[in-house]
Amino acid sequence: RLAIALVASLWLFPTAHAAERRIALVIGNSAYKQAPLANPGNDARAVAQALRDGGFTVIERRNVNQIAMRRVIREFGDEIAKGGVGVFFYAGHGMQVRGRNYLIPVGHDIDREDEVAEQSVDVALVLEKMATAKNALNILILDACRNNPFASSFRSTAGGLAPMDAPPGTLVAFSTAPGQVAADGTGEHSTYTKHLLSYMSEPGLRVEDVFKRVRTAVRQESGGKQTPWENTSLETDFYFRTADRSVIVAQEQER
Repeated sequence: RLAIALVASLWLFPTAHAAERRIALVIGNSAYKQAPLANPGNDARAVAQALRDGGFTVIERRNVNQIAMRRVIREFGDEIAKGGVGVFFYAGHGMQVRGRNYLIPVGHDIDREDEVAEQSVDVALVLEKMATAKNALNILILDACRNNPFASSFRSTAGGLAPMDAPPGTLVAFSTAPGQVAADGTGEHSTYTKHLLSYMSEPGLRVEDVFKRVRTAVRQESGGKQTPWENTSLETDFYFRTADRSVIVAQEQER
C-alpha cells in the first residue's frame, strides 16, 4: 500500500517543472521623456530572474517602443501556442481610455487623448494572444497603474486601469484596484513588485495564494491606499515554485 501511495504521489505532484513548459515575457518601461519612472527597469529585471529561477524561459525587454512591444508580444504568442504555461509581466505607464487599457511605450509622441490607441499597445492584444494560443494556463500581471503622465491634458481620462475579464484558463492581476493609482515605490522596486517577488519565490504557494498575500502586504504597507486586484478563470492549480511533495499533499488535505 505504501508503494502504491508513493507512486500516486509521484504522479500527482511532480518534484520540478521539467515536464511543464514555461514561457514568460517581461517588459519594463522607465525611460519616458514625459514622467519618467524610477523602478520599472529594476522590477522587470528582478521578476525575469525570479521566473528563470522557477523554470521559465524568459523573454526580457526594457525601455521598448511600440513596434518592439508589438513584435515581442507576437513572439510570446507564438511560443505559448506551442503549449505550456505563459506569464506576461509589464511594469511602466499604463492608462485607460474609454474603458480600454493601454500600455505606454517608450518614445511615444502622444499629445492628445485620441492618439493613445494609435501609439500605445492595447492590453487586449496580449489577452488575444493568450486566448488563441489555447495553452494550458496563462497569467497576465500589470504593474502599470502608476501616475497618469497625461493627467493635466487628458481631463476626460479616468485614473488607473479598467477592469478586464480573464479568458478561460487565465489569471489577470493588477497592482491596484480598477480606477486607482499604484505607487512606483521609494526603494529599488515598486510597492507591488517588491511583495510579488517575495511571495512568488516561496515554494508550495498556489498562484491564488501568492496574490492574496501580495494584496495583504501591499494594502498594509500603503495604509489602505493601494489594494491589488485579480480576475481569474483558472481551473487548475499552479505554483511558481513547487515544494516538497509532503507540503503540497498537506495543503490539498486542508482544502
